[in-house]
Amino acid sequence: MSLAHYEIMSHSNGFIAALDQSGGSTPGALEAYGITPGTYSNSQMPDLIHEMRTRIITDYAFDERILATILFEETVDREIEGLPTAQYLWEQKGIVPIMKVDKGLAGDAKDAVQLMNDIPRLMFALQKARDNGVYGTKMRSVIRGLDPTGIERVVDQQFGVAERILSEGLVPIIEPEVSIKAVNREGIESELRSQLIARLASVGGEVILKLTLPEVPDFYKELTDHPKVIRVAALSGGFVRKAACQMLAKNHGVIASFSRALTEGLNANQTSGEFTATLDESIGEIYEASVNKSSSSCCGGHCHCS
Repeated sequence: MSLAHYEIMSHSNGFIAALDQSGGSTPGALEAYGITPGTYSNSQMPDLIHEMRTRIITDYAFDERILATILFEETVDREIEGLPTAQYLWEQKGIVPIMKVDKGLAGDAKDAVQLMNDIPRLMFALQKARDNGVYGTKMRSVIRGLDPTGIERVVDQQFGVAERILSEGLVPIIEPEVSIKAVNREGIESELRSQLIARLASVGGEVILKLTLPEVPDFYKELTDHPKVIRVAALSGGFVRKAACQMLAKNHGVIASFSRALTEGLNANQTSGEFTATLDESIGEIYEASVNKSSSSCCGGHCHCS
């Protein structure tokens, strides 16, 4: 982790682009991009998704409004314009590279949550991240209902892995996603917030939190102000971009870390001009929602309002 990376992630205006689709989410991402199932084989899928990511990353519109980009581990192994992907992001774009390290969700929900699968080669992945100049990592769990025991299991697992990541000199993005389909989301978010605050008191370094857009505006103010939290980022969680941006704009100190909402409207068959215009509109809308907040109730401490 370089000081330059840290300064950008701590103090610059912008948002995090999530381009880490993997496993079961890749076919859906390709279909939304205009590449329909049945037109390619499983062996072609990694090349197609990398072509999509490359087109986005190399586009003129993918600029300083993007603070960081979350990459799938295989993307870190690949190149863009003759450079390793993470190196290209940093040296050609000035964008901080982050790598997804989780191996997906456990198949069965228990206590209304889905934990992460075991990460058997975590130390190897962290070494790869360091070797490629990656700043931090991301890992995702899902909470589907109000069960304090289940939420505690998610938080325990996330912080347990986070401590290992911190020990290797990387910054973990902790992502306990609350499903937008969950009943009593406000109650779930309240329980999660309490447990996160409790665990932050003893965590061995600074972290980034990636959370579902809350039901109540500024609900995560205690987290955005927390001295152990570099940033609080919001995932779009299935909301379309317009709705996600409207909700984000009501949360001071919170920036976007969108995936589907970022690539919404992009299509493999668009001309270069059409693609750039669509991407620029998307990035512009998400950037404005991330940085232009009303000053009437602006956050303290780690406030990144413009």
